[in-house]
Amino acid sequence: MATLQKIRSKGPLLVIVIGVALFAFIAGDAWRVFQPHQSQDVGEVNGDAISAQDYQKLLEEYTEVLKLSNGLNSLTDEQNNQVKDEVWRSYVNGKLVEDEAEKLGLTVSDEEIKAIINQGTHPILRNTPFANPQTGMFDRDVLMKFLADYAKMSKSQLPAQYMEYYQTMYNFWTFLEKTLRQTRLQEKYQALIAQALLTNPVEVQNSFDGRTKQTDMMLAAIPYSSIPDSTIQVSDEELQAAYDKKKERYRQYAESRSIRYIDVQVTASDADKAALQKEMDEYTVQLADTKGDYASFIRSTGSTYPYTDLYYTTRALPADVVARLDSVATGDVFGPYYNAMDNTLNSFKKLSVASMPDSVQFRMIQVVAETPDKTKTLADSIYNAIKGGADFTALAQKYGQTGEANWISSTNYEGAQLEGDNLKYLQTVTSLKPKELTNLALAQANVILEVTDRKATKEKYKVAVIKRPIEFSKETYNKAYNDFSQFIADNNTLDKLVDNAEEAGYRLLSNTDLYSSEHGIGGIADTKEALRWAFQAEVGDVSGLYECGENDHLMVVGLAGIMPEGYRPLVLAKNELRREIIREKKGDKIIADMKAANLTTFDQYKGMENAVSDSVKHVTFGAQAYVSALRSSEPVVSAYASAGKANTLSAPLKGTAGVMVLQPYAEEKLNETFDQKAEQQRVESMYASIARQFLNDLYLKANVKDKRYLFF
Repeated sequence: MATLQKIRSKGPLLVIVIGVALFAFIAGDAWRVFQPHQSQDVGEVNGDAISAQDYQKLLEEYTEVLKLSNGLNSLTDEQNNQVKDEVWRSYVNGKLVEDEAEKLGLTVSDEEIKAIINQGTHPILRNTPFANPQTGMFDRDVLMKFLADYAKMSKSQLPAQYMEYYQTMYNFWTFLEKTLRQTRLQEKYQALIAQALLTNPVEVQNSFDGRTKQTDMMLAAIPYSSIPDSTIQVSDEELQAAYDKKKERYRQYAESRSIRYIDVQVTASDADKAALQKEMDEYTVQLADTKGDYASFIRSTGSTYPYTDLYYTTRALPADVVARLDSVATGDVFGPYYNAMDNTLNSFKKLSVASMPDSVQFRMIQVVAETPDKTKTLADSIYNAIKGGADFTALAQKYGQTGEANWISSTNYEGAQLEGDNLKYLQTVTSLKPKELTNLALAQANVILEVTDRKATKEKYKVAVIKRPIEFSKETYNKAYNDFSQFIADNNTLDKLVDNAEEAGYRLLSNTDLYSSEHGIGGIADTKEALRWAFQAEVGDVSGLYECGENDHLMVVGLAGIMPEGYRPLVLAKNELRREIIREKKGDKIIADMKAANLTTFDQYKGMENAVSDSVKHVTFGAQAYVSALRSSEPVVSAYASAGKANTLSAPLKGTAGVMVLQPYAEEKLNETFDQKAEQQRVESMYASIARQFLNDLYLKANVKDKRYLFF
């Protein structure tokens, strides 16, 4: 079981390389359970559908592996959504490559997998439980021994906990092996694409020159902003021509919806605030009178910050409390006061302050016998023996323990829920002096404790804090619900919703590109039902009332439009195209003015009205140049660095933010020796990244349908 514990204790997420990307799956086990009659598909790739049940199995498979890897028990909604997206992307990418590989005859043999395992260096094999204890690296022999043990074990004779352990580990390995096979296939496909993009000596030399040749140049430019947009006319015909030319830019590969919606966040009323203020006033008086058992008292107040009878550093206390600590004498109470950062009313009592070590080194011997009396007798015997001069480590080893000293610091326990034996144990460890020995009686055992060292002395505090969020009452929520419900009933069409929202005191919000692959509306939790409604409604429909958020939001949605898969219409591209046409026309006008002025020298261009100038240094063809005078990256400057001649003025050039002329005045080479092999590898590496982009092209051609929103 030690191996299982080891992988459960690992901190970083298990990283699994699948195909072209590094997929980090974060997972949990709170998935929707499907009923047997639900056989609908959640999506398809190249016409092949995946059922809800099969997708659920993939989620569960990744979930169990990652729960094992990271010791996770539960996840936030955001993490669960991330898992669903990553699992879907992994599935789609795998299908895309599998389909192409089948056409090409690409396969991954068992011998290849064995060779990868024997080599043991593939990224997927890192951070697995099948590692050499000394090196921490993947060890084929450890894996082979486990598989042999698993094959020979008797499921009927082994205890259930051992069976669970072996089965969990075996499932982990089968997942890893499957992932390794999928990854290898994608690597081979990418290599095939990359090798098709061959390099040659001329290209390699040009690549080297583009990286190492640096040019300093002077720049004079007329910014486009010097010409008011209002002076440039753009006709409908020009917009249409620009749209036709750039139509592929406006290709939409999945249907989207345009919605109008109202989100009502329920907040505390004045009456709710007054009631809480009254409670806090009473609790503050009681806090001042309380002399002991602060844990029970603070619990009775409903405080979100519990009291633990330990000295804590200020980093463990609420920031608003820390900010006021110095203004309060020991034994005094501060509050009630409002903290806007977490919307709470607060009071606290500064119980005591002590200068204490932040880190304590200690060693221990755990003592357990058949009965509590025998445990006490044995513990007393060990304690007295050590007090009498017996060797601590030798006695620990006698009872099957190491007796090694360990360090504990406040960061190990501050913020944790501590009570009972855990609290008693920490109180003892943190209060003992160096070389002090104690026999600590706990519920299930005795512990012989000795502190061996202490360090990092800090100011620590015991503070009893009452922190109460300002929350709405049930009556306040019911009133908001009833008022909003009545508004929806009276405005059950989109036109009415739009016309009357503001008058009724509601803010109407818009989302013009809502996709089914999203996990909700407006970034508000628990709005998946509203999302499903939006993709099943007709234009003009208004939904019912949705209760969402953290039980503090109310929502209504109206469907304003449907944008089908295909090309977005010109009306939605007009603004972007108009800006581009205006910029192009400004460029033409500036160039025409320059030519009309018959300018021939850099100083003449620099002296033009509205001109800006700059000196751009160390420009290479391999990197975009940033021009401070234009506050813009200008690719044309980088391009000219490879073609311009020293002390020769360029013609006017249209850039991103203005029309410019360039005059190189200095050139140098980086102190780097040309290595054809190394440079060729650099170019091929660039091609490898191009090969990875082929997945995007495959995706666009695969007619991928994502209907997960209907189920997850």
